[in-house]
Amino acid sequence: MFKVLVSDKLSKEGIDILKASGKIRVDVKTGLPPEELKSIIHEYNGIVIRSATRLTKDILESAKNLKVIGRAGSGLDNVDKAAATAAGIVVMNTPGGNTITTAELTFAMLMAMSRHIPQAFLSIKEGKWEKSKFQGTEVYGKTLGIIGLGNIGQVLHKRAKCFGMNVIGYDPFLSRDKAAELEINLSTLDEIYAVSDYISLHTPLTDETRGLINKETISRMKDGVKILNIARGGIINEKDLYDALKSGKVSACALDVFEVEPPEGNPLLTLDNLVATPHLGASTEEAQVNVAVAICRQIEDYLLNGTIKNAVNVPSVTQEEVEIVGPYLNLGERLGKLLGNILSGGIKAIKIDYKGDVSSHNTNAITPNIVKGLLYPSLGEEINYVNAIPTAKTRGISITESKSEKAIDYTSTISISVDTDDRTFSISGAIFGRKSPWIVKIDDYSIEAIPEGHILVIFNLDKPGVIASIGGVLGENNINIARMHLGRHNSKAISILQLDSRPGSNVLNRLKSEPNITDAKYLEL
Repeated sequence: MFKVLVSDKLSKEGIDILKASGKIRVDVKTGLPPEELKSIIHEYNGIVIRSATRLTKDILESAKNLKVIGRAGSGLDNVDKAAATAAGIVVMNTPGGNTITTAELTFAMLMAMSRHIPQAFLSIKEGKWEKSKFQGTEVYGKTLGIIGLGNIGQVLHKRAKCFGMNVIGYDPFLSRDKAAELEINLSTLDEIYAVSDYISLHTPLTDETRGLINKETISRMKDGVKILNIARGGIINEKDLYDALKSGKVSACALDVFEVEPPEGNPLLTLDNLVATPHLGASTEEAQVNVAVAICRQIEDYLLNGTIKNAVNVPSVTQEEVEIVGPYLNLGERLGKLLGNILSGGIKAIKIDYKGDVSSHNTNAITPNIVKGLLYPSLGEEINYVNAIPTAKTRGISITESKSEKAIDYTSTISISVDTDDRTFSISGAIFGRKSPWIVKIDDYSIEAIPEGHILVIFNLDKPGVIASIGGVLGENNINIARMHLGRHNSKAISILQLDSRPGSNVLNRLKSEPNITDAKYLEL
């Protein structure tokens, strides 16, 4: 039985999915203080959160059995992703579940801000009838600048066009060809600031976007511009926004998010030209059910089947892909582990070459397994397929991939070349049949061997009597040889033996002392 903690309010439909598996126990404990969460999180294999729970490095250091964090929604500002990755915890979200809901709220806020709807409603509740005070503006014919053209920005674009708005957008990761396909007019930030009547923010909060809207950028905007932020608090410098709203440079603003939430004592809330909501971007019945069902299915799939979807710190692998790529995931890790055991010197660069059918599949899922295998001999259980690539990069190891659909001797091969301080080491492998991993080359040695079980790798000079020496030493120590595979190049040779039991260090030292044997390595796969 796996144990999953639901620490924020979650739709019943999602919880029922986890319970229905019969293999997952679900505990719903919302509103836990950080210290209490820290004290119990080690009991769980998975945790489902929304925006309230904060998974800090301190808390995650206590999550010794946690395998997966699931965010019902897209934002992950409340999760220390680096700490989760370092601990080998998969972090998943549901990036598409809030798209329509958030775009609709944005346009609702745009209209409310344009027609002073919240202010007029409060006035009429007070018994007043102030028609002239709340004269608004039409959105027809006005220019809307969208900063961030992801899913939400694209949906907002369509809604605004239907209302006759002139829509322009900025997104550094959207190609002009794709923008043309979506009928979006791409602009620069400077152009958006200069011509937009409305500016709507739809970017994540990153080092690049933090404080993007500030005193300097506001000064480049049209007088009387209206600004919306339904994305993340912190993208706008709130002090500079306050000053601009007071001066009239910004005529109105609509905020669903704040730098600090709830925004108690925030001076922005004293202004009449502000429309605000309490982080309602994803708060519709439909969206909450959608994201709850999505994240619980993802967690169930991961815990029970190993399927990874919408993970922010490891490539996604669907159940269908597992059937196809699964054997290569296995092959990649075994090749990496074997090579990691026989190379010497500090690793400087890893080069991975995918040839044949495998090149057309999700190799982004295979590469972390290879790197994990390569680093395992030095880092042991500290390394896993989630933190393998980040760990390699923090160690100054470069990782490059190449692909070719053209296969040479096998339908598909994975070749790994590692540059170390000593020299370059390499290994290649292939899948025989449907799922059987095989080694087909080590350095310059062509050899076919099955990388499983107790593996003994011996390098020797290509001279008579070596095989007899190997058999003699193993026989003396009552170690049986299950399989033996041989390869040679020029005057040197390699032997890969599968043994029925583990050889001790005394056996390895004895083998290394035999005439013409230059090295002996053992590993278990």
